[in-house]
Parts: sequence; structure tokens; C-alpha cells
Amino acid sequence: MRIDIISVLPELVEPFMQESIVGRAQRRGLAEIHIHNLRDWSVRRDRRVDDYPYGGSAGMVLQCEPIDRCITELQGQRHYDEVIFTTPDGEQFSQPMANELSLKENIIILCGHYKGIDHRLREHLITREVSIGDYVLTGGELAAAVMADAIVRVIPGAIGDEQSALSDSFQDNLLAPPVYTRPADYRGWRVPDILLSGHEANIRQWELQQSMERTARLRPDLLKQ
Repeated sequence: MRIDIISVLPELVEPFMQESIVGRAQRRGLAEIHIHNLRDWSVRRDRRVDDYPYGGSAGMVLQCEPIDRCITELQGQRHYDEVIFTTPDGEQFSQPMANELSLKENIIILCGHYKGIDHRLREHLITREVSIGDYVLTGGELAAAVMADAIVRVIPGAIGDEQSALSDSFQDNLLAPPVYTRPADYRGWRVPDILLSGHEANIRQWELQQSMERTARLRPDLLKQ
């Protein structure tokens, strides 16, 4: 799949996309991530892409024309399944959404900045508005990086052990069970005996029970779903 990220601060995103699972997925040809500097589509000599909001409220707003020009140019080169805008008032990002987006061929992620973008863009160009949480960041670059990581890591082949991704928290609306590794006894802190038993069916049952108990205690809202 291909992800195009549009940002006024591309240097915040570029290093992250070259490392770890996301970087390896690109080197294996499983994903392409292209970062675009919105200022390259500015129509002003100073390369600014923001202006004061109508109505006199505080802050600055990203203008229509640079964003329109950038998205239109990209869409002229290929079809995009989604044009996503990162914004605190968007739909909550989740593991099911990451799974869904990983099946798309091409998506654009427009990083919000300042007070946001001219609302006409949200009415006419944006197909999906997404938030990674009920808080405000300086810009949408971190949100775009979070989304790209969550999307790419579930692409088949991105992780060596595909079952690892499928057993992560939230894949089945449950939190993951506790995990342990060697040594089995450290300072008297012992690994649960069931995990040392070698009885796979009993281990899977224990893990499910632990997942349900942790979810009920920490995220009961997930059980309601």
C-alpha cells in the first residue's frame, strides 16, 4: 500500500518512517510512505500556507489553496481510497480502523496544524477525519506517525510472526494477557506455573481468562462492544 503524508513540518515525520517495522516494510516493498512539505504548494513568495481566521478569533488557519493544489496533484497521479485529516474532533482511531485502512491501496493523511484547516476543505476534499485521542497536539504529525505505524504493522509480512500482530491488544476488543520471558524465577518473582506446563490448550484458556479480567478491570468499555 501507499501512504502520502502532507505536513508543514515533514522533518518531524521523516526519520520515524525509516526505522523499525515501518522502515523494514518499506524496504521489503510491502508499503510506500511519501512525505510532502505543504509549503511546496504555497502561492506566496514567503512559502507561508496559513492566514488569520475570519471572525477575529485567535490563532492561524491553514489555507485552502495550497492543500487543494497538493491533493489535486497527488490525485492526478493515482486514485486514493481515503483522504484523511488528523484533527482532535475526528473519529477515534482504533485497531479495527487500522486493520481496515491496511487493506486500502492508497491513502492520504493531511496533518492538521495551528487552529486547523479552512472548513471548506473538510466539506469538499476530506473523506475521513481522525483523532488519536481527546487532547490537542501542536500538529498532526505525531498522529500521522501513529496511524502509519498501526496500519503498516498489520500488513501481512511486515512482522516476521504474523500471529504476533493478531494477538495484540484490541484485535478482539480485549487487552492482551500478561507476558513473561526467561528466567522463570527472578528475585523470587515466579512466572505462573501454567505457562511452564507445556499444555497449550490450558495456556490458551489461561490467556483468554487473563485478557478478560484485565479488560474488565482496566477498560470495561471494550467489553460492552
